[in-house]
Amino acid sequence: MNRNLVLVSALGAGLMTAAGMAQAPAAPAPTTPAPEAQPAATAPAPPQAIPAKIALVAFDQAVLATNEGQRLIQDIQAKYKPKKDQIDTLSQEVDSLKKQLQSAPATLTDAERAAKLKEIDTKEKRLNHDAEGAQTAYNADLQEAYGKLAPKVSAALKKYVSDNGYTLLLDVSSQQSNVMWIGPNIDVTQAVVAAYNASSGVAPPAPSAPAAARPRPATSVPSAPKPATTKPQ
Repeated sequence: MNRNLVLVSALGAGLMTAAGMAQAPAAPAPTTPAPEAQPAATAPAPPQAIPAKIALVAFDQAVLATNEGQRLIQDIQAKYKPKKDQIDTLSQEVDSLKKQLQSAPATLTDAERAAKLKEIDTKEKRLNHDAEGAQTAYNADLQEAYGKLAPKVSAALKKYVSDNGYTLLLDVSSQQSNVMWIGPNIDVTQAVVAAYNASSGVAPPAPSAPAAARPRPATSVPSAPKPATTKPQ
């Protein structure tokens, strides 16, 4: 009897425990917090039309027209003046020989005429060779000087158009420009030259002494060849 009572008590205790577990409420499942509301993206402002203010500039001419550009040109011309004088002298000799041959008497023999023609041809070939070499070297020096000065003038140009409220800048240095007319208040070339001169502090070069009058040879080093076109950077 005691054994059966212990067994019944044990079974009752197990049932009570099972029943209690069955009646206990289930543990709540973990919840994920709701994401915070993100502010709506701000729509970009639509572009607004602004009045156009256009400026035109002959940039290549402006670079060489500055006081600094004029000084560079004078320095290069002084460097090549001895060579230019040689070319001028040789050109005058060729012209003189041609005139002598044209005015030669009819008694001039064929051998003498051939000798003069050979002398003219020799000196003319030398003249062309020297003039071409001097021109190439002169242009190279001028282009190098232009390349060093152009970025500084370009910076002054951009500052000028920005300070004066221009919205578009066009370079009309090239002869192929489509611009057919320029108003007096649109071309800013001289204004930019003046602004750069003021900022650079370079004084204008001294005027060159007038050279003695003499015929200009057909093949000689020009005073200032135009460099290759360089746009503002």
